[in-house]
Amino acid sequence: MSQTLSLKPVIVAAPGRGDDIQLRVTAPTVGTDLPVIVFAHGYHQSMSSYDPLVDHWAAHGFVVVQPAFLDAAALGLTPADPRFSNIWRFRVEDVTRVIDDLARIVSEVPGLEGRVDLDRLAVAGHSWGGQSVGMHLGARVVQADGRPGPSVLDPRVRAGVLLAATGIGGPDLTPFAQEHFAFMSPDFDELTTPTLVVAGDHDQSQLSTRGPDWFTDVYRLSPGARALVTLFGGEHSLGGIHGYNQTDTTDEDPARVDVVRRASTAFLMSELGVDIGAWDAIVATALDGARIDVK
Repeated sequence: MSQTLSLKPVIVAAPGRGDDIQLRVTAPTVGTDLPVIVFAHGYHQSMSSYDPLVDHWAAHGFVVVQPAFLDAAALGLTPADPRFSNIWRFRVEDVTRVIDDLARIVSEVPGLEGRVDLDRLAVAGHSWGGQSVGMHLGARVVQADGRPGPSVLDPRVRAGVLLAATGIGGPDLTPFAQEHFAFMSPDFDELTTPTLVVAGDHDQSQLSTRGPDWFTDVYRLSPGARALVTLFGGEHSLGGIHGYNQTDTTDEDPARVDVVRRASTAFLMSELGVDIGAWDAIVATALDGARIDVK
């Protein structure tokens, strides 16, 4: 593993958003041809969250770029803000803006310019972040007329990791969610980018009428989802991936977090051509406390 460094905030201009995008970049101090992960945080998290994942990815040779979305706790956006109802759209646009500006972002990190391979690009996201980056992998939002909306599939993205990403909408949402979160109605038919899905078998959403299997819909319904890692006993924070020693973690388990780290690292290494055999090795040896399904 390599030593790492983090720089924040790096600023990306975002006309029409109300606030420019702030982000954190974490990278190994050595190495060349480094792959990039653009990571989308969950609701009310921040660009400084998810250190258990970010530290591991960066130590294994990835550059991790974490934008802070408008729902980040530090921004304090309230429902009275006219942007509030469209945060999901801003999230998707933010990820696109960050990908568009990656070359400049990298150049602002001391010692990183010239060491990054921008063609080795992945996206990852947890919870709402999974919905956000899932659209760059090919998912679309079902509109009021029942038809999938526009595609923002990004061919620059070569792989994805979706962590506790929400399932399909309609009657699978509670009445409250149907009324207030209409965007939680994905269509996965065109999610074709190679993707790893991670879900907990005890993750019961209060926004869905279904059980924990709701979080596996993207694996079952998308052509691009190559594998599903199911964490035994895992709830929505998947053991505590959003931070060290977080008091809101309901299923705290360092071993569970380590499964997420190892599986996601191996999958991305293989899909991005860093270590072709890394994922096969994980599948062959299995993971304690988890089941791996592969299409």
